[in-house]
Amino acid sequence: MRATDQIQRLPKTVASRLLLLLLLLAGSCHEKEEYPDDAMGNLELLWTIIDRHYCYLEEKGIDWDSIGRVYKSRIHPEITYGEYFDLCASMLNELRDGHVNLSSQWDTSRYAKWWTDYPQDFDLRTLQEYYLDFDYRQTSGIMYKIFTDPDSIGYMRYASFSSTIGETNLDYILSQMEGCKGIIIDIRNNGGGAMTNIRTLVSRFIKEKTLAGYMRHKTGPGHGDFSDPYPIEYEPADSRRVRYDGPIAVLTNRSCFSAANDFVAVMKTLPQAKIVGARTGGGGGLPFSSELPIGWAVRFSACPVTDVEGIDIEEGIDPSPGCECHSPAEALASGRDPILDFALQLLSTS
Repeated sequence: MRATDQIQRLPKTVASRLLLLLLLLAGSCHEKEEYPDDAMGNLELLWTIIDRHYCYLEEKGIDWDSIGRVYKSRIHPEITYGEYFDLCASMLNELRDGHVNLSSQWDTSRYAKWWTDYPQDFDLRTLQEYYLDFDYRQTSGIMYKIFTDPDSIGYMRYASFSSTIGETNLDYILSQMEGCKGIIIDIRNNGGGAMTNIRTLVSRFIKEKTLAGYMRHKTGPGHGDFSDPYPIEYEPADSRRVRYDGPIAVLTNRSCFSAANDFVAVMKTLPQAKIVGARTGGGGGLPFSSELPIGWAVRFSACPVTDVEGIDIEEGIDPSPGCECHSPAEALASGRDPILDFALQLLSTS
């Protein structure tokens, strides 16, 4: 079947929900626009959704009008569904955003250059064999151990913010590290997950309500139509919970994305915390999903987030001054992790 053939329309309930979501995003009522239910119509709607609701067109200097003309010109009568999907996905990849995906019944597009074009700076086997001696505890998605030579320094590896952190589990981990000179929180290769887990973790390292940054919403179809920024704040954990107020080193690499990127933005504001390693991969925009009549889902960044100084975190966050370092592949292959070594030395002398 050709993509230019007539495409079966969505059920009215689904189409109505799509329209409602688009209206909520726009922030005002618009007349319902009709798009032909064919290849050109679906591409036109996809282009329009991004044009009106994607939040980084101006910031990234993207000429979306020109991109739209180029990709619309590539539709031809013999295009297949597979070719058509790849065409739409390529258009979305022009946004250079890891939060942008197109999902069909057989594939999900992805933009990965935010991490594939950079060194990895991490190797799990090196960590487990040469630093943890394959001897560590694990709970709530957190791998942890206390290094005791020459100082007692706690180590926590949190590989994904999709792993729910149990409050009681975190109490136990931090109670074990109560007397440590410092704690290392290693989130290298953490691709993100749930924002609620950020709050759970951050709450154990603050004593009062803490400003972490600002968020804005789209208020209209214009590329610059945004609300005033409103604060993103974090509350300290309940006094009955175990908290830690000693020095902290957060280990990062380019593969820290989305919620992991947000976590770094928060921790960088804390006076007792240092960000050690490489610039994060970014992904600061909160994603939103919509749907095309062809039945494919599109996910994109809809709300920009900045740090406390108003600097956008979409393109990543730099390490703390003097704390940028890397773990080259040859060092990792020989059993050394220079980023972890740097953090151990930093906390030992703090």
